[in-house]
Amino acid sequence: MSSPSLTNKLKWNLPWMVRYPAERTRSFLGKTAFEKKHVIFTIADHFEPSWSNDGLLPLSQQKRVLDNYYELAQRTGDRLKDSNGVKFGHTFFYPAEQYDRGLMDTIAQMQAEGLGEVEIHLHHGVDEPDSPENLERQLLEFRDALAEDHKCLSRFDGEGDPKYAFVHGNLALANSAGGRNCGVDEEMKILADTGCYVDMTLASAPDRSQVPMINQIYECGNPLDEPVPHRSGRQLEVNGPAPELPIIFTGPLVLNWTRRVKGVPIPRLDDGALVYNQPMDLARLRRWLNANITVKGRSDWIFVKLYCHSFFENDFDATIGNEAVEFFSRVMDHGQESGNFDVHFASAREATNMVFAAIDGKVGNPHDFRDYKLLSIMNEGAIAGT
Repeated sequence: MSSPSLTNKLKWNLPWMVRYPAERTRSFLGKTAFEKKHVIFTIADHFEPSWSNDGLLPLSQQKRVLDNYYELAQRTGDRLKDSNGVKFGHTFFYPAEQYDRGLMDTIAQMQAEGLGEVEIHLHHGVDEPDSPENLERQLLEFRDALAEDHKCLSRFDGEGDPKYAFVHGNLALANSAGGRNCGVDEEMKILADTGCYVDMTLASAPDRSQVPMINQIYECGNPLDEPVPHRSGRQLEVNGPAPELPIIFTGPLVLNWTRRVKGVPIPRLDDGALVYNQPMDLARLRRWLNANITVKGRSDWIFVKLYCHSFFENDFDATIGNEAVEFFSRVMDHGQESGNFDVHFASAREATNMVFAAIDGKVGNPHDFRDYKLLSIMNEGAIAGT
């Protein structure tokens, strides 16, 4: 497939770019200067040990790269803990279409050790548009395998069908890429019906799938059985109505003006990607914080949802290795020394629980609300005290 033209890229991105100045103004007006903040980091990892430049790796090689990741994640988790002693970890959005029980046993063991949590990723409609029936079947089969065979995912208050967080493969959430890499107009409704409580695909600029809504946690503004219902929405707010699920939980999408070409500032996008070619420094942290992604009315809880592909070889150090340790350690030291913020590492489930707690008017340390409504199936008994 040929690369999109500059004209098409401008056309696809104009809706959010037009809104960008107003969104930046909203972010700055919503900030409060004198309160101590709680910065909640969630790493949405498109977790694909099968990945290579030359196609999917055979299972024997996938096992080796996963075992290497596991060993490094253990070392990193021991070295890097948040303000409440929680280990640094990723949310492992594993592709349903690549499910292997042996690999998932290893990933579930990482979850059991507090190194992250498993959620659902899916690439579909790649060669030809998918059907609603096939999409629903894939989601339910994978959801139930994760819950029943590996004790992953979660339930509301420990009851009912399994619930899950979602990241769409190739970014084409709810057929937002013009029919490519999806094909199911009513995808968001199918996600809701199969137990999805949050989507963490965005931001996706400059891809066609990027919607006008940026730097917010919100509910879809259009009917879920329509294509791209998340193109508009209502920001979640303290003491507001319970949101229709799944909520849309975006990562930061801001312009970085530090690049110079012949002395002229040329902006580049910062979309919260943990990658080798974007500096991991406090200037980048400030951009993420200035996106000011909060539940409206709870300005002291700032959500920073980042994303990565841990098995992209060049990015490995920035996602889970020494570069990640050094950066997040520096962030925590800066928060402590300045007295401006505490850092919390949270899975997709835990961060969503904190959002639900904020909607219900809860205050204080967001760490106290990691298990507010959605309980990990793996830990249900321990949480319930049984």
